[in-house]
Amino acid sequence: MRLQKLLARLVACFGAFLFAATSVHADTIVLKNGRRITALSVTELDDKIQYETSSGTLTLPKSIVDHIERGGPASFAQAAANLAITPPSLESMGIASAGNVIEQGAVHDGMIDRSFIAKMEGEARRGGRAERESAALAHHIAAQFEMTHGDMDHALADERTALSFAPDQTALLMNVAYLYLRRSEFKQSLDYLDRARRISPNNADVAKLAGWAYYGMSKLDQAVAEWKRALALRPDPEVQAALDKALKDKTEEDSYKENESPHFTLRYSGTSEPELAREVLRTLESHYDAIESELRFSPSDPVGVILYTKQAFADITNAPDWVSALNDGRIRVPVQGLTSMTPDLSRVLKHELTHSFVQQKTHGRAPTWLQEGLAQWMEGKRSSVAAAPLVQIYEAKQALSLGELESSWMKFTGNKSSYAYAWALANVEMIIQTTGMADIEELLNRIAAGEAAESACRNVLHSDYDDLMQATAEYLRKNYVH
Repeated sequence: MRLQKLLARLVACFGAFLFAATSVHADTIVLKNGRRITALSVTELDDKIQYETSSGTLTLPKSIVDHIERGGPASFAQAAANLAITPPSLESMGIASAGNVIEQGAVHDGMIDRSFIAKMEGEARRGGRAERESAALAHHIAAQFEMTHGDMDHALADERTALSFAPDQTALLMNVAYLYLRRSEFKQSLDYLDRARRISPNNADVAKLAGWAYYGMSKLDQAVAEWKRALALRPDPEVQAALDKALKDKTEEDSYKENESPHFTLRYSGTSEPELAREVLRTLESHYDAIESELRFSPSDPVGVILYTKQAFADITNAPDWVSALNDGRIRVPVQGLTSMTPDLSRVLKHELTHSFVQQKTHGRAPTWLQEGLAQWMEGKRSSVAAAPLVQIYEAKQALSLGELESSWMKFTGNKSSYAYAWALANVEMIIQTTGMADIEELLNRIAAGEAAESACRNVLHSDYDDLMQATAEYLRKNYVH
């Protein structure tokens, strides 16, 4: 059977309930080996490509890059975790003359020199302000090194230690806030931004970051106010684009009604039934308990939910036609024509809520195939109907690799997206049915700590991506194909 026919069969299985966790624009680096890397922004240097991701600022040799696609989709909520912010300069910390010595001492030969940093700490305890600021700078340099290598937990620990030596440095406060944003921990970020504002009330970057924090918390009015303040202090194209997006949301939602429950804030069009809104909250709370139990994790922030008409959903999200709901930090669902909860709507809500859990648990680092596979498993889907065409595509050596399914799928055609969802579900189903949900939890924990997804698979499942795909094909053949 030809590939196109096999894909068409998958569309019949998966076309009705396709979901996405992305909405705004980023850049995509396409490597010569076919791998695609989605980044918030990409800069071409002399012989390198520099790009911003949730693992920090990374570089690639230009020789392995085929081309760069500008304007691909990326999560707007994740934008709060990928902001470019200038690190504190040596001059701003009052130690420019010693800066080079500390920079070279704290990190050299591709690693952090902890003995040098301990020496700086000892001098800080015995000395005065200059010595404390030197220790702060040493920890800040270590944090920047860890951030660019994807070790966000240790980067945050070092940046907070830096702040303990220089608690009134606005730049350090902003860097701690920035790291919390990168982890999608918006309330914690605001705590440090509030402190920074008390010290530097007219700092445009404080307002810029506060806007992203409020947007991540679904507080549009505050986000708009912060971004307007930032622009009044200093022109910034990135802030202007964010403000335009927030204003578009705000214009649509100004007439919406609002409900809330312990874990959710819900806004819905006045044309929706109030009883449906209440049922949505009740259903979400039930799903919350179930997912919390499965993943043994509780999101730190309430989850925003928006119920739209079909036209408003299309206008606001600009999502492809095959997307039936979307999670870009807030769960966005078109419910036009519904007056009460239905099984299909319940599944949609559980699917999208799973994205919110995984987003917060992994600080936005989980690959799309794992996100979407787990979300489908949680909503109750299984691979029985799609198994035969998936096995045939795999045996024909026409299957997309999991590496190709790590980043955004929003540019996929309907057929390709159907295949991607079916294959993602099959892989997650195989893992859960073979080794248990505990391995999924451990994968998410490792990815949250900054480990690459394939490396996490090697360490948890003892399989690389090729092994995992083969095991999945064998699982499908054994359990569904006769």
